[in-house]
Amino acid sequence: MGAAHSASEEVRELEGKTGFSSDQIEQLHRRFKQLSGDQPTIRKENFNNVPDLELNPIRSKIVRAFFDNRNLRKGTSGLADEINFEDFLTIMSYFRPIDTTMDEEQVQLCRKEKLRFLFHMYDSDSDGRITLEEYRNVVEELLSGNPHIEKESARSIADGAMMEAASVCVGQMEPDQVYEGITFDDFLKVGAWELGVGTGAALGACRGPC
Repeated sequence: MGAAHSASEEVRELEGKTGFSSDQIEQLHRRFKQLSGDQPTIRKENFNNVPDLELNPIRSKIVRAFFDNRNLRKGTSGLADEINFEDFLTIMSYFRPIDTTMDEEQVQLCRKEKLRFLFHMYDSDSDGRITLEEYRNVVEELLSGNPHIEKESARSIADGAMMEAASVCVGQMEPDQVYEGITFDDFLKVGAWELGVGTGAALGACRGPC
């Protein structure tokens, strides 16, 4: 009885932290056990045989995101070697659809968290900025499966999006002024969809392994 009560309390706590229902938590726990091989933690190699990720062009970035301490809310940089079930739920909550019962403030907060997760995927060195090289890398990976788009074309798309971001966030720049990259505030200001194919396709490709 005590153990059952303790488990019930734990589920309620996870519901509050992640927004998942008890049924969803139970379903995700089964998925976690399947991925981990019935072990208490998951490592990167556990994602190697996930069918939903095999053909995803940004597979490596999605897997990395599961171990990013920023997404796990455990720090501002670095990667965890392994994650437990609560960590897994924390990451999966970013993929959770926006609840139709949310009020406008809750919807905006939820969208902001999803965009922060995406921002972290772009900002691979955790310095708080998406540089041109980081953005080029994302766009090139997303378009790598399209035989009609060459690498130079992908770079041009990324370059154009960054120029637009600089124009919106900085305004008229001096000839010798260098735009160091997109901060999260810039990311929100520009609007994720205005960053072009990189952001739009990443949001489409960024699905959890469930």
